[in-house]
Amino acid sequence: MHISEGVLSGSVLISGFALTAVGTAVGLKKLDYEHIAQVGVLSASFFVASLIHVPIGPSNVHLILNGIVGLLLGWGAFPAILVALSLQAVLFQFGGITSLGINTLIMAVPAVMCYYLFGSIIRNRPKWIGFTAFACGFTAVFLGAVLAGAALIFTEENFLTVSALIIVAHIPVMIIEGIVTVFCVGFLSKVRPEMLSAFYEKESRW
Repeated sequence: MHISEGVLSGSVLISGFALTAVGTAVGLKKLDYEHIAQVGVLSASFFVASLIHVPIGPSNVHLILNGIVGLLLGWGAFPAILVALSLQAVLFQFGGITSLGINTLIMAVPAVMCYYLFGSIIRNRPKWIGFTAFACGFTAVFLGAVLAGAALIFTEENFLTVSALIIVAHIPVMIIEGIVTVFCVGFLSKVRPEMLSAFYEKESRW
């Protein structure tokens, strides 16, 4: 879902950088030293998962894992995703430096939204954990595709068809991400259940 350089207008790119800077600042403020390793592991997982790309017009299709990243990190998803995308842009020229802000926003905003939408359900209603985890993974990719389409439309209204194509092309990814998230959450609930609640407990103290 990386948007390539030279596609978006200057106003969209600047807005992306500004909003990403705010989200990253909030994420860094909410992180503490004991969770740095967890953020690093999830950032690396995001980096690896999104390396295989299938081009779709000015964007591309790939695994994202922003649902599970958001579920486990909350606002910490912003710095985690920013670092991963920065490395991809520098090392592999995926996305690009000028579109780094908007690409981070496209993937991190759905992650944070899923944190608030599904996190408390997963913690408090274990019988629903499978359905909720699938919805988290599915919704994170869907919202990311919608935001990518919106960025294109704000640049040029003629991108409407391309925006719709991006959303449709990501439907298989949404389903796969939902299934992957189910397995990840199910595994963590058995071996490291504290990872599913650490950031919620920390945020409740703010």
